[in-house]
Amino acid sequence: MSKSGLMKGKRGLIMGVANERSIAWGIASALHEAGAELAFTYQGDSFKKRVSPLVQPLNPAALIDCDVSEQGSLDGTFAQLKEKWDSLDFVVHAVAFSDREQLKGRYVDTTQENFAMTMNVSCFSFTAVAQRAEKMMPKGGSMLTLSYYGAEKVMPHYNVMGVAKAALEASVRYLAEDLGKKAIRVNAISAGPIKTLAASGVGDFRYILKWNEYNSPLRRCVTIGEVGDAALFLLSDLGRAVTGENLHVDAGYHIVGMKAEDAPDIVVSKSDAT
Repeated sequence: MSKSGLMKGKRGLIMGVANERSIAWGIASALHEAGAELAFTYQGDSFKKRVSPLVQPLNPAALIDCDVSEQGSLDGTFAQLKEKWDSLDFVVHAVAFSDREQLKGRYVDTTQENFAMTMNVSCFSFTAVAQRAEKMMPKGGSMLTLSYYGAEKVMPHYNVMGVAKAALEASVRYLAEDLGKKAIRVNAISAGPIKTLAASGVGDFRYILKWNEYNSPLRRCVTIGEVGDAALFLLSDLGRAVTGENLHVDAGYHIVGMKAEDAPDIVVSKSDAT
């Protein structure tokens, strides 16, 4: 499927690439293939060591250290971006974080400190990014964030992250209304489970992968490339009439109410439990 030229002349910021298995990387690859000019953020030297060599073949316009939990850091990021570009066509927000230990137990035991931190990084940071990106989109643009089905239904070991993602999805709707008057579209993708660095913090993740594979209508899981193609649709002019949407890219799992009749039992060894 040729994507050539679909994003030619478009400039955008990708926030959240961690490695080659990141959903953000799947999105960046699809956008690059379609002709977009990209800039990237990372957080700290450890991530820079991973991200820098990964994105160099894409000839990034900028590679900026950014801590989304710090307003000053966000200000600095967009100041650096303005030095490179006079305008921005799209932003991809693929950032979330919570204390891994507090994803293991009960949601009711979440601490106030972790709740506030999780909401700040995983939810409010998208609004904070939108506040700054809006000023660089005088002729309109598109903003995209990432969610998960745990925002809609209770999922094991997702806990406070599910609450944060539910708030994020609500933020998408409110931002879409606020910014639509300026021809800025705001959407989310609710991706099915994928083996990413972020997913490594979710207990029993291999079991969850198998459950989705056996019970989704397409009887498989999804790839970062497939999420990337969906993002390309939303960020390109093909999605020009779509805003406030939470697009499920999960092989249809979100429509299923119970275990499939033909689904085999899942056997996961102790070594596969995480």
